[in-house]
Amino acid sequence: MQLTHNINPEKIEQDRLYQDMGLSDEEFEKIKTILGRRPNFTETGIFSVMWSEHCSYKTSKPLLRKFPTEGENVLQGPGEGAGVIDIGDGQAVVFKVESHNHPSAVEPYQGAATGVGGIIRDVFSMGARPIALMNSLRFGPLTTNRTKYLFSEVVAGIAGYGNCVGVPTVGGEVQFDDSYEDNPLVNAMCVGLINHDDVQKGIAAGIGNTILYAGPPTGRDGIHGATFASDDLAEDSNKDRPAVQVGDPFMEKLIIEACLEVIHSDALVGMQDMGAAGLTSSASEMASKAGTGMEMNLDLVPQRERNMTAYEMMLSESQERMLLCVKAGREQEIIAIFEKYGLQAVPVGKVIEEKVFRIKHHDEVVADIPVDSLADDAPVYHMPSKEAEYYQAFQQMEVHTPHVDNYGETLKRLLQQPTIASKEWVYDQYDSMVQTNTVVTPGSDAAVVRIKGTDKALAITTDCNSRYIYLDPEEGGKIAVAEAARNIVCSGAKPLGLTDGLNFGNPTNPEIFWQMEKSVEGMSAACEALQTPVISGNVSLYNQSKGKSIYPTPVVGMVGLHESTAHITPSFFQEAGDIIYLVGEARNEFGGSELQFIQDGKYEGKAPHLDLKIEADRQGKLLSLIQQGNIQSAHDLAEGGLGVALAESLFADEVLGAKVELSGNAAVELFSETQSRFLVTVKAENQGAFEEVFADAAKLGEVTADNQLTVRANNEIILQEKAAELKALWKGAIPCLLKSKA
Repeated sequence: MQLTHNINPEKIEQDRLYQDMGLSDEEFEKIKTILGRRPNFTETGIFSVMWSEHCSYKTSKPLLRKFPTEGENVLQGPGEGAGVIDIGDGQAVVFKVESHNHPSAVEPYQGAATGVGGIIRDVFSMGARPIALMNSLRFGPLTTNRTKYLFSEVVAGIAGYGNCVGVPTVGGEVQFDDSYEDNPLVNAMCVGLINHDDVQKGIAAGIGNTILYAGPPTGRDGIHGATFASDDLAEDSNKDRPAVQVGDPFMEKLIIEACLEVIHSDALVGMQDMGAAGLTSSASEMASKAGTGMEMNLDLVPQRERNMTAYEMMLSESQERMLLCVKAGREQEIIAIFEKYGLQAVPVGKVIEEKVFRIKHHDEVVADIPVDSLADDAPVYHMPSKEAEYYQAFQQMEVHTPHVDNYGETLKRLLQQPTIASKEWVYDQYDSMVQTNTVVTPGSDAAVVRIKGTDKALAITTDCNSRYIYLDPEEGGKIAVAEAARNIVCSGAKPLGLTDGLNFGNPTNPEIFWQMEKSVEGMSAACEALQTPVISGNVSLYNQSKGKSIYPTPVVGMVGLHESTAHITPSFFQEAGDIIYLVGEARNEFGGSELQFIQDGKYEGKAPHLDLKIEADRQGKLLSLIQQGNIQSAHDLAEGGLGVALAESLFADEVLGAKVELSGNAAVELFSETQSRFLVTVKAENQGAFEEVFADAAKLGEVTADNQLTVRANNEIILQEKAAELKALWKGAIPCLLKSKA
C-alpha cells in the first residue's frame, strides 16, 4: 500500500504547522531524519504527543534517574502503569499518583473526574483491584468567585466519579496560596491490591497475536490533551476546552470488573489503558516494550462520531478505553468476557515482527513509523539551571522571634487558615466507606484501609508543603517525603514506598529548573534515608500563566503496612489521665510558616531544617513503641506547630481537654514549625517504657476531661480556650469563606 499524505507534508513544513502541535524546529528535523522523509499530518500528530513533556518526560528524565527505585520489596518500579510492592503472603499493593491540572483549570468538573478515572485505570491495568483513592489539591485564596468555582467543581468532579465507580476516597490534602490562583493543581492517587501471580504488564508480545480494543467508542474529546498539558496555560483557556475529556464512571465500573476477570485467562498477553495520547501511546508503548511492531486498522475502531480522521482517532483521549494483546485464535474467549458485562471488545490490529507502528485507514497506510522512535528516540534535554535570585536573599535573612500578644486569638486565627482548617466540607462529599474496608476515615494523619481476610491494613497519605520548597527546594523536598513518612508512622504503619506528582512551572526558565533539580535531590536523599523507594509517579510542568509560576509542588503519595490491625493508632487524644509528650525540641523556625503568613502576609526567609538521621531514628523508635502497644495516640507536628496539633488532638471527642506547661519562649514552643516532631500520649503505666526509648522527650502535661485547652508558660496561663469553640472555628472556616461575597 502507498503511504497517504492527508495534508501535503511540504505544507506542514512550510507553514510550520508542527509548531502548533508543540514540536520545535529541531524536533521536526529529527523526525525527518528518523523517517527519511517529511512526516504527513497524522504522523506529525503522533510524534507531537509522544514527544510531549507529558508523555516523554524529555526535560525531567535526567532528574527522575536520581530517585532510588529499588528495594527488597519492590516488585515493579517506574515504567508500567503503576508500581507494585510486596506486602507478604503472596499479596502486593499497587499505587500511583497522576495530575490533571490543565484540564481542571479549563473544565474543573470533568478535568478532576477524568483524573480520577485515569488513575484508577493505571492501577487495574496492572491486574489490581482498586481499593482506595486519595487526592492532593491546590487552589488560590478562597476570596474570589473564580477560585470558589474551581474549588467547588473540582471537589464535585472527584466525588461524582469516585462515588459512582465504587472506589472509596479515603483522604487527601488541600492547600491554598496566591501562586495557584490561575493554575489549580489536581493530583489523584489510587491504591490497589493484587496477588503476585496476577501482575500484568502493558506489552504486545508474540508475532501474529491480536490487538483488542475494549470499551466505549472513540470520539473527538481530549484530542491533543497530552500536548495541552505540556505548555503554559493560555490566558484564553476556553480555546482549550476540546482538549478536556468527558468521563463515565458507570462504564469504568464495568471495565474494571471485566478486566479483572480477563487477567485470569492465559489467553491474555498484555493490557494497557488508553490514557494520555490515547490509542497512540498505548499501542506504540506496548509494542516497543515487547520488542515487536504493531499494525492497526482504524476502520475497525468503534467510533462515536462520523467522519473521524486518522489524526483524530489516534490522538483522541476518550475515556474508559483499554487495549489488550491476546493470543491469536483465542480472541473470542476474551471478547465473551467483555460482552458479559455489556461491553464492546473488537480486534483492531496485530503484533508484527517488523518493528514499526503502521496505521491503516480506508485501505491506505496513514502512518508508518519505527516503533522505538516514539519512545526511545524522544529527545532528552539537559536544561540550564540557575539558582533562583531570591534564594540567597532568603538564606541571609536575620531570624526574628515573632511577637505574640494574645496566644488564644493567634491560635484561633491559625485554625481558620484554609490550609489548616477542617476539610470536612470536602471529604463529606466523598464516599469513604464503600467496599466497607475503611478503618480510619478522612481527617486523620493517614487513612487506613484493612486488607480483607487478613489481620493487615494499609495506611495512605498525600503530603507536600510547597512554601518550604519555594524557600529552599532541597530542604523542602526532604520535608515532603519525611512528613509523609511521619504521617504513616503515626498511624502505626511501616512506610513501604512512594509515588510522586512533580508539579512545577516552565522548565525552560533556568530558575524553575533549578527548583526541580534541587527538590528532586532533597526528595531522593530522604527516600534513601527512610528506605522509601519511588515506584511510580507523574510529572506536570508548565503550570503557569501570565508569566507567573506556581510554587514548586512535588506531591508525595505514600503507602505503609500495618502488620497487624492492633497497631492502628489514632491521631486524637484518647482518655483523660493519659500523659502528653512532645518528641523533638522547637527551634526559632518560622520561614514559610502559617504564623509568618498571618503576621506578615508573605512567606520568606529560611525553611525549617531537617536532619534525616534524626528523622529516621525518631520514626523507627516511635513505630517500635506503637507495635509494642505503648502508645495511645500519635500526631505529627506540621502547619501551625504544637498549638495547632494540640487543638486538633481534641477535636474527635467533645469531652476531652488538655493541660500542658511549656518551657522556653512560648511563641516558639507553640507555633514554630520545626521538623521531626511528634505529639504523643501514653497511659501512665507505659511512661517508663516510653521514656526509656525517648529519654529527651518533653513531658507536657496530661489529657483532661474538661473539654478545655489550657497552656501555661513561666508559671502563668497564656492560653485557655474551650475545645468545642476552637473546633467550631476550625470546622466553619471553609464553609464561611465559600458563602462570603467575593
